[in-house]
Amino acid sequence: MKKVVDVSLPVGPLHPCFKEPARIKCETRGEYVLSAEVELGYVKKGIERIMRGRPWQEVMFLAERICGICSVIHNMVFIETIEEISGIAVPDRAAYLRVIVNELDRIQSHILANFSYCYTIEHETLAMYLLNLRETAMDMLELITGARVTCAYTVPGGVRFDLRPEDAETLAAACTHIESEITRFRAMFENGPLIALRSRGIGILTREAALEAHAVGPTARASGIAVDMRSRHPTYTKLGFEPVVYTEGDNYARIMVRFDEVYQSIGLIRRCLDQMRPGPVRGGGNVIAGEAVYRGEAPRGELTYTVKTDEYGRIIDISVQTPSIMNIEACAHYMITGVTSAADITSAFISSDPCIACCER
Repeated sequence: MKKVVDVSLPVGPLHPCFKEPARIKCETRGEYVLSAEVELGYVKKGIERIMRGRPWQEVMFLAERICGICSVIHNMVFIETIEEISGIAVPDRAAYLRVIVNELDRIQSHILANFSYCYTIEHETLAMYLLNLRETAMDMLELITGARVTCAYTVPGGVRFDLRPEDAETLAAACTHIESEITRFRAMFENGPLIALRSRGIGILTREAALEAHAVGPTARASGIAVDMRSRHPTYTKLGFEPVVYTEGDNYARIMVRFDEVYQSIGLIRRCLDQMRPGPVRGGGNVIAGEAVYRGEAPRGELTYTVKTDEYGRIIDISVQTPSIMNIEACAHYMITGVTSAADITSAFISSDPCIACCER
């Protein structure tokens, strides 16, 4: 008779499926995972400490270097926190341009997350298709902001550059291309038998567990929690934003939320292009002493900046709460715990789209 024993199974910190180093420590009985803990601390940068005492003009560049995959939203939420402190208004055209760039960044982040998942379950063909499509969104970011990753596009009172008419036409064509391709890739994911076997019913996070773990972003919305900070943003409200929600709470649902949010982002960009009117893209204003807490929706979920400034615009104190730390906890304690195959440990982990750079800022 075969004897089933308890085994301590470490995954990482260096693993072919991980974009960044993290260690998952699993206790298993055979291949059934009894418990899991995620160990961080391999790439600590200390950016929050570096920010303190520096003028906001320097900190805005440091903020977007917390994470290269979601740098646009870090820059935007920091600047909007400064605007909240100082009462700085943003022209309508600049507000729409912020949405356009933020949604392009969300598109590339979601496509990269789904690439990582497909690569993890060894569907390399779909993974490479997705990675190639991501380049279209990256090209549009470069076209509008002048950079692909660290764009520094948002400034107090507006944005750095306006959108030229010819660039708006190029952006509209790019959105059509992404939409066409993502429709094909989504169908491959939805109907592929290999993907179904490795995704449906795997890594389940129930709605109750998601609430208990304080999961956010697509990880929470795949478990039936209709919370998205964009629905509280005045510009998104004008655009008629509604969160994308699934209820299955498994790997499949988390990937499908991201596919559907790519469609949603394309729709938001199109509405911005339709509703934008000629006008200024900077309103001006001075940074004053004060303190504020401000929240935005990063590709992975709720991002919170707590900032205190002095009368010279220096950052006296700053604290950043990123979404991945809650999602990683939810992943370890609920999604990975209970999977029946060691091969599903990495797929469940990657399905939550963990951002170690954000966690280890």
